[in-house]
Amino acid sequence: MVDVPDPLGATDLDALDAYLVSDDAPENSMGLSDLDGFLTGIVVGPGLALPSEWLPVIWDGKQPQFRSEHEMRTVLGTIMGRYNEIAACFNDDLDEFDPIFWEGPEGDVIVSDWAGGFLDAVALRLEDWKALLDSDDAWKLIVPFLLLNGDVEFDDGSAEQAFFTEAPNLVPVCIRGIREFWRSRSLRPVAVSVTRSRRRTGRARHT
Repeated sequence: MVDVPDPLGATDLDALDAYLVSDDAPENSMGLSDLDGFLTGIVVGPGLALPSEWLPVIWDGKQPQFRSEHEMRTVLGTIMGRYNEIAACFNDDLDEFDPIFWEGPEGDVIVSDWAGGFLDAVALRLEDWKALLDSDDAWKLIVPFLLLNGDVEFDDGSAEQAFFTEAPNLVPVCIRGIREFWRSRSLRPVAVSVTRSRRRTGRARHT
C-alpha cells in the first residue's frame, strides 16, 4: 500500500475523477460520487476509522497504479482533502455539507451511486453500526440509502418517482440525523482533519 500524502493544497476533484475512470485505477474502483458517499459514511459513522482501513475499499482491495509521484500525490491528497472537507463541515457548519451527485442526460440528479458508497462504509464496520440499525427510530435514517441502492423496492410506482425526485434533498437530512445519533451516544468523536482544504461545491456530471 502506498503512503498517503498530507493534503497540503486544494483538492482537485477533476483530476481525481479522471484518474478513477482511467485504466490506471483498479477495474472496480469507486467512482467520484460513490467515493464521496463512502467518505461521508466514514466521517459520520461510529468510531474513528484510519485511512489504512478504508483506503483499500476504494480500490476494491487492489493496488492502484500511478504514472508519477505527482499523480499519486494529487489523487491520494485529493481523497484525503475531500475527507477533511466533509469532516470540517460536520465539525463547524452543517449547512456546508455538499454531497457530490451525478447528473443524468436530462438534468436529473442521480443519487444512487452516492448512496451505494455510503452503504459500503456501513458494511466496513457493520457490527459497530448495529446500535443504529437496531434502534427503534434511527434505523429509518438508513432506509433511503437502501431504496436508492436497490436493496429495498417500492410497491407504488408513483411513490418511487416522488422519492427519487426528492432524494437529493433527503440525503443531507438523513446524514445530519445519523451524525446526531452517534454524537448523542458519545460513540462518535469529533472528526479530526490534517488540514482544512478549500471547500469545493458539490458538482454534477453528465453520464
